[in-house]
Amino acid sequence: MVVMNIFGMALDETSKAPILILKNEDETQALPIWIGAVEAMSISMALNNVPFPRPMTHDLLLSSIRALNGSIVRTDILEIREGTFFAELVLEQNGKEIRLDCRPSDAIAASVRAESPIFVANAVLESAGVSGEMLDKKIVHREDSGKWKDLLDSLDDTETKYKM
Repeated sequence: MVVMNIFGMALDETSKAPILILKNEDETQALPIWIGAVEAMSISMALNNVPFPRPMTHDLLLSSIRALNGSIVRTDILEIREGTFFAELVLEQNGKEIRLDCRPSDAIAASVRAESPIFVANAVLESAGVSGEMLDKKIVHREDSGKWKDLLDSLDDTETKYKM
């Protein structure tokens, strides 16, 4: 398992789907995950500390876990089957580990709020990861957002576009 951090988000120009990009700590590997718009908004709002007058779904999940004397320990992105990522939200309650099957985007949205780490299995990185260097060469910053299209066009749909 490799610890990954949220590097940023992009938009797939073809499908208009948001892409969450994770990078390992030394930024040598990146993992693009195509996610839903609602989950992208939830992750973005949590990353930017945007307050809401009422709890959003992922806030409710976190407050429910805490009300039951639990905590979110981490997100584990474990495998890819038939183009779909599989993840578990790892909780701790009264010294007991609890693993919940979930979509990576939901687990990450909850983990961001709990300030818990994101782990990705080595096999997932081998299968769906790209080099951080390749990503850096093709994507500069927000002001060069047009380069996202070039990067996405260069990726092989059958190898790198995975479902949440």
